[in-house]
Order: sequence, then C-alpha cells, then structure tokens
Amino acid sequence: MNINFQNTMFLGSFTAKHDGVIAALPEIIFIGRSNVGKSSLINAIINRKNLAYTSKKPGFTKLLNYYNVDDKFYLVDAPGYGYAKGEKDLSVNFATMMNNYFYKNANLSMIYLLIDSRRTLSEDDEAFLSFVSHHNFPLTIIFTKCDKLNQSMRAKALNFYKKTFKGEVKAIFTSSHNRENIDQIHHHICEVVKKR
Repeated sequence: MNINFQNTMFLGSFTAKHDGVIAALPEIIFIGRSNVGKSSLINAIINRKNLAYTSKKPGFTKLLNYYNVDDKFYLVDAPGYGYAKGEKDLSVNFATMMNNYFYKNANLSMIYLLIDSRRTLSEDDEAFLSFVSHHNFPLTIIFTKCDKLNQSMRAKALNFYKKTFKGEVKAIFTSSHNRENIDQIHHHICEVVKKR
C-alpha cells in the first residue's frame, strides 16, 4: 500500500472514539507515559515539525487527537499517562476516556505503546500492558530516544525487551532526533493498514 505520510491533516480532538463524527477509516493509536517523546515521534513519522504539539511539560495532551493520513487511516495521539501537573484525577479521567475509545472500536488496527528505552516499565506501563493482553488487542512496542543510548545501554535495553516480552510482541527501537528506524515504522503501519 502506497501511503505518503506527509499528506497529514489534523481533524479534531475527541474524548472517545469518534462514533461517526468523521468518516470511518482504520485507526492506529500512539500511547505511552508522559514525556516519553510521543509528539516528537509522530512529527518524525509524518515529517512535519509541529503538527503534533510538543511540550516540555509532561501531560500536555489531554484529548484524543485525530490525524488523517493520506485518507488511508487515522493516526490517534492519546494523552500521556502517569503525570499531569495540577491534575490529581488524571488517572481516572484517562481510564474513562481510554475505555470509551477501546470499547467495541471496530476501526482499531494497532496500538503502538511507546517506552523510553532508558527506563524500566512503570506501574502505569504494566497496567496498560495487562489491559491490552486481557482484551487481546493488537500491540507493537516502540522504544524511544535510542539516540541517547551507548552500545552497552542499547544491549541492556534489547535484553530487557527480550526478557520482558519473550518475542511475543514486536518492538521497534527508534529516535525522532536522528530518525532511526522511522522508515521501519512507516513500513509496519503500511502493513497494518493493508490488512484491514
């Protein structure tokens, strides 16, 4: 499938799946803990500097932001979980919104869970992984900020992935800074959308 990732347009923000407000297309969702580098990665994928807004303050994204990519699929940017300044009930709001999004979402094609390659799994990461496993949702792991790893750190991150996921979940090691494996993400998304 030929997808030009630069033909991307922001459609709107929602508190649940769009439910017919916009035309139905396959959906892929990017999700991860706050400050994992999600917006920077999305901008790298669509080769735009500021379409997905980046902020140095964790928890900036509050809603599900929908982007139309080449009229082939929707890229959904989910709020970061785990922290947002001044919002003690974020975890409750996040859970409600994400349950509404995932519940009977026939358009959901892939969940891309972003994990900082320098970190271990947080409780929120583990809770989300348990949720995905329980519902048998399609999942791919994206390790971010790999440009910050030296050779030994990269080997450690790879061993962590192999030990934690035992090869049952595909993982892509990336960097939005030097565009490492962005083409691999493009290919993976194309394959996912093609299967719909």
